[in-house]
This record gives sequence, structure tokens and C-alpha cells, in this order.
Amino acid sequence: MNTAQPIKSTEDLQKIKAYYKTVHPHPRNYLLIITGLNTALRISDILSLKWGDVYELGTGAGKGQIKMHIYIKEKKTGKDACIFINQNIKDALHAYYQSLLEQKEQPQAEDFIFTGQKGENLPITRVQAFRIIKEAAKYCDLEGTISCHSLRKTFGYHAWKQGTSPALLMHIYHHSSYQVTKCYLGIDQDEQDLVFQNIML
Repeated sequence: MNTAQPIKSTEDLQKIKAYYKTVHPHPRNYLLIITGLNTALRISDILSLKWGDVYELGTGAGKGQIKMHIYIKEKKTGKDACIFINQNIKDALHAYYQSLLEQKEQPQAEDFIFTGQKGENLPITRVQAFRIIKEAAKYCDLEGTISCHSLRKTFGYHAWKQGTSPALLMHIYHHSSYQVTKCYLGIDQDEQDLVFQNIML
């Protein structure tokens, strides 16, 4: 079984993001990819998200606004996670929400976000999510094994490249050891060589 790889190239990252936004527009699938890339959540936790987790849909002062954080108990670890909802997620959420309103569907707090086409309040399966991501990866000719877990790993890889400490990433991922986090980062020999190439003392 091949191990899922992070998407390291920023060019490839832009390609896969563009697929469901402009090439083959699909607001739900675009949101799925954006959420995976920007939250570091496992696909099982992403698919469990409901509109009430991200939108203020009650009657209070903030009604209709996107929340600042996603609060979730991770299925695999049982640990609580608090994920900041960045602007990319907000934009994708808003686009999908508006597309549902245009179809005369009014999302309710208890409705799953990533539902199928049958009108049932059930999220798509992990297999369906995998197919969505594989379709985009295939169209973009991405190398390596790209799967749902690739999105989670891609977050960590680019966070690390931007200077986030491995210790903080280990905390974000709720990993039990640095070795697990190191594998997630997908550090290969070329990147190790760059360190020696750039550090000239």
C-alpha cells in the first residue's frame, strides 16, 4: 500500500485548488479540498462537520456569520481540537452556502456540510471523498500517491516550510512522537541537501 504524499509544489497546490473552482466548478468539492488543506483534520472529522459548526445559524446577534473557530472532538484520538477558520475556508464556505441558497436549499445547523446529491442529511463517504480528490489529482497530473490524507500532510509540510516548529505541528496533529510528525512532513533527501547547500559557515 502506497503512503499518501503531501503536495509539495506550490504550483501543483494551485492546480488542485483550481480544479473544482474554475476548471470543473463544484462548490462542495472545492470546499472539501480547501478544508482539508487548511485545517489539518482527518477526512473522517471533516465529513462529520455540520453547518452549525461553522456558521452562526441561530437567532443571536451574529446570525448568518461564519464562526472564528471549529471546535471538534477528533474521532481517532478522542482529543478536542480548536481550528481557526482562515479566509480561504471562509471564502469557500460562503461560495458553497450561497450555491445551496440558489438551489433553494436552506442549510440548518444540524445538517452535514458535505452531503451527497440524494437530499438525505448524510455526509458523503470516505470513498467518495477519495474519488473527489483523486479526480482532481489525476487531471492535474500530480505525482506520487495523492489521497484524502495528502491534504492533512500538505498542511504540515507547508507550515513547516514557512517556519512553523515541528514541536508545534506535533501538538496540532496530536501526534505522540516527533518521528510521526517528521514522516508527515515528508522531508526527503533533496530538502536535506538544500540545508547544507544554503548554510555556508
